[in-house]
Amino acid sequence: MVTRRASGLPLEHVVGWAEFCGLRITVTPGVFVPRWRTEFLVAQAVALARPGDVIADLCCGAGAIGIAVAAAVDRAELHAADIDPAAVGCARQNVAAFLGPRGHVYQGDLYEPLPRGLRGRVAVAVANVPYVPTSEIALLPAEARVHEPLAALDGGPDGLDVLRRVAAGAPGWLAPGGHLLIETSERQAAAAQAAFTAAGLATRVASSADLGTTVVTGKNQ
Repeated sequence: MVTRRASGLPLEHVVGWAEFCGLRITVTPGVFVPRWRTEFLVAQAVALARPGDVIADLCCGAGAIGIAVAAAVDRAELHAADIDPAAVGCARQNVAAFLGPRGHVYQGDLYEPLPRGLRGRVAVAVANVPYVPTSEIALLPAEARVHEPLAALDGGPDGLDVLRRVAAGAPGWLAPGGHLLIETSERQAAAAQAAFTAAGLATRVASSADLGTTVVTGKNQ
């Protein structure tokens, strides 16, 4: 294990799990490792959720965000999706372990694999979309650049390609008064907020100096 870690493999891949919101989330090789800073997004989402709500987690990776939100909300129902087969397999392990029949994981692009019956019923949608600009991928630590999927990191020329797609599709899936929450960086916050507004969402931005993260929240009108 020490040799694998010294070779540059992320610690979470070496030990097979990551601590996130007090939960031990299984992380298999090649799957994006949940970051501590994303606990800020979870806290924002839990504050908005109500018992029995339908929660959607897009670009779910290992499923950490959706699981943490649903586990904190009584009778919440989670529907998570990711385009990467390795992530979907890992998320299914985690969702089964923490949520049992309250959780479902699908493989596909963003909203595409979600059951049509969820349209207009999602109370809280969360997404940790890739938001590193393509030109800055080479600047990432080798742990991320070499051992995590590029699709989980590369957000296009300005880092917001996937965020814009998620925001544009949100009104068709969110319940009236439902919320979409996406993590981004402080320098991208204004452009991200503009994308939410263009989608017709009432938008606010919250940041955590301690965790060094920013979350854009949009409310369906």
